[in-house]
Amino acid sequence: MPPIEPFRIVDADPVVQGLLHRPQGEAHHGLVLAHGAGSNANAPLLVALAEMMASRGMTVLRCNLPYRQKRSFGPPGPGDAAQDRAGLKNAIEVMRELVGARVFLGGHSYGGRQATMLCAEEPGLVEGLLLLSYPLHPPRKPDQMRTQHLPKLTTDALFVHGTRDPFGSIPEMEQTLRLIPARTRLIEMEGAGHELTGKKSGALTQATIRIVGAFEEFYQAV
Repeated sequence: MPPIEPFRIVDADPVVQGLLHRPQGEAHHGLVLAHGAGSNANAPLLVALAEMMASRGMTVLRCNLPYRQKRSFGPPGPGDAAQDRAGLKNAIEVMRELVGARVFLGGHSYGGRQATMLCAEEPGLVEGLLLLSYPLHPPRKPDQMRTQHLPKLTTDALFVHGTRDPFGSIPEMEQTLRLIPARTRLIEMEGAGHELTGKKSGALTQATIRIVGAFEEFYQAV
């Protein structure tokens, strides 16, 4: 297994903190991964994705967003989003220094939403996005769509979404992708909810293989 090391850059504001996965040989590309609102950098899906991508030549940073560094549990507060985006930007800058190749940004749910907002604000910041279970709207509240910034998103984006995700249906996601002027693709995870992995034995491994394969195909990141 490629080496994993605790990672912390204290001279950045906000601080960049998380776990770094380095490939055995020279890094092909870099990926920053952010967690969902109730989770942290040790979310099983993020760990599995980072391990598999590192085994295929990528440097991957699973980062704890600034709000999670302040509080070990609970969701982000109303005033945390701007700081969380600033933390992601700092993590991207650190990754640029670590790898001499393309840098991608990914996130699950809240982490993915903040990633899209950051890239809509700053075009060209990364070479592509990996968006896991984008939280299109709160469950049972389809009138509260979180799409206002997406027409400004010019960064290529790969979306991975479960067919049973209460934060957005597949038809809603398909319609949303038409708002984005960049190149996009939607990967449907049949029977999966917001967590993407399901409860069956081997579901995490199967989901990881599919997501990594789709990422490599979409971005030719091999």
